[in-house]
Amino acid sequence: MALLNILEAVNKALETEMQKDPSIVVYGEDAGFEGGVFRATAGLQKQFGVDRVFDVPIAEAAIVGSAIGMAINGLKPVVEMQFSGFMFPGYNQIVTHVARFRNRSRSKYTLPLVIRMPYGGGVKALEHHSESLETLFAHIPGLKLVIPSTPYDTLGLLRSAMRDPDPVIFMEPKRIYRAFKQEVPDEDYTVPIGKAKVVIPGKDITVVAWGAMVREVESALKLIENDNISVEVIDLRTIAPFDRETIVESVKKTGRLLVVHEAVKSFGPGAEIVATVQEKAFYYLAAAPKRLTAPDITVPLPKGEHHFMIDPKQIALEIRNIVSMKA
Repeated sequence: MALLNILEAVNKALETEMQKDPSIVVYGEDAGFEGGVFRATAGLQKQFGVDRVFDVPIAEAAIVGSAIGMAINGLKPVVEMQFSGFMFPGYNQIVTHVARFRNRSRSKYTLPLVIRMPYGGGVKALEHHSESLETLFAHIPGLKLVIPSTPYDTLGLLRSAMRDPDPVIFMEPKRIYRAFKQEVPDEDYTVPIGKAKVVIPGKDITVVAWGAMVREVESALKLIENDNISVEVIDLRTIAPFDRETIVESVKKTGRLLVVHEAVKSFGPGAEIVATVQEKAFYYLAAAPKRLTAPDITVPLPKGEHHFMIDPKQIALEIRNIVSMKA
């Protein structure tokens, strides 16, 4: 067993898959020689050479466009966007071509590529470094969107993404890149894309979160441990396609739902989750499903960022309020 943080799990997943599959290439802005701005690809160029791990110009449209050509012609590119907020020049390629190529070619061509990007706030950076933009990918048919919250899941999900025949957007919560370590098996394993995880079983309320917010939910539970509230915590892990069955079955048991996400509220993933529960488990509800999210504003400058981020006290208060509601 290795003791890894999320950043080290990303690196290990890339290394082990590149050892097994010579068609995998890794590249991005500073992803080669420097090993990426967060050092997620550190050491890979030295091990695999500049033909398989290399730097590219600051041109996100070209980064994604070249990955399309590589994938069509037999390679498996894993490209790194330096920050999720920098991906907009490449978003045209992602939506217009990456997401549509299987459908456009009637499955003659698939695009086995992964687009990695650090995302989220809480590190006192500027807005384009701190946004939580999962909705922009989850809304597009043809894309899979994965967001891990632990080193174990990071390693297993990234392996699954690199083995997938279709494009996967892999968003990494940089706020917890180095926050904690976890024992990870040395042997090969994967975590299935599209399957949520029940982190903590409970019977009074279901709380769904992903990425850095899973740890915030876990911290919130410590604040209510004397309240005699049994909370079922679900780590969604895959935002698209998301695991409707696990959430619905959980709410049928608990009768209550809280979705916690770092993205802004309007048209966010929480709205889709709540709508699904209303459609599939309405008669089991003991209280109205709720969302606890960032406000509908641009991420503030560093001094005001704490007003934007969701914290354990807010989560604990919302859990208490929902559980106190009468059917």
